[in-house]
Amino acid sequence: MNLREKYGIPHDAVITIAGTVGVGKSTMTRALANALQFRTSFEKVDTNPYLDKFYADFERWSFHLQIYFLAERFKEQKRIFEYGGGFVQDRSIYEDTGIFAKMHFEKGTMTKVDYETYTSLFEAMVMSPYFPHPDLLIYLEGSFEEILKRIRERGRPMEQQTPIEYWREMYLRYERWINRFNACPVLRINISDYDILENEQSVEPIVEKIAYMLDQSRYLKK
Repeated sequence: MNLREKYGIPHDAVITIAGTVGVGKSTMTRALANALQFRTSFEKVDTNPYLDKFYADFERWSFHLQIYFLAERFKEQKRIFEYGGGFVQDRSIYEDTGIFAKMHFEKGTMTKVDYETYTSLFEAMVMSPYFPHPDLLIYLEGSFEEILKRIRERGRPMEQQTPIEYWREMYLRYERWINRFNACPVLRINISDYDILENEQSVEPIVEKIAYMLDQSRYLKK
């Protein structure tokens, strides 16, 4: 019996992993998908035509990058639900507007016109009643020092070269964003409470919490 069956997690559930850069979203996605025998959905970084350009020039490429992410994540979300669920998803579509686009607008690296165009498109695509929201969003959190350490050790070269203040700003914005997020149920997990890389068994308490949250969500919908 696998962990999904042991804890009665629906075979068609869709779970999204959220959190700032360096917090371990990809690692958690793989571990949970393996434990639940679900498929994975990762953001397409290597094929992104704007990412390297963006890190070199935020102001010029921020709008292009956000539009690209929005389109790709929307298509992926649609594919997941058309497939029938049973997915763990690395990063949510909600972070794009709630954190990244908003941050660039407020810091002056995205114009007001571009920001309004982007948010209007996001609301039309994602905030409609027809958009399939995930069953649960898992928010990975930890201290800024621990996350910065992970970026320095495991981050991509363009991330390691990014100023610390950028990561601090993003960290604080993530904390504010998750406190207001209500598009679907949220399970907050601190990265200091487990070590999946060293101990695969540490994923089971997380699966147990997922089962509890999904049960509560189904109960409230009745």
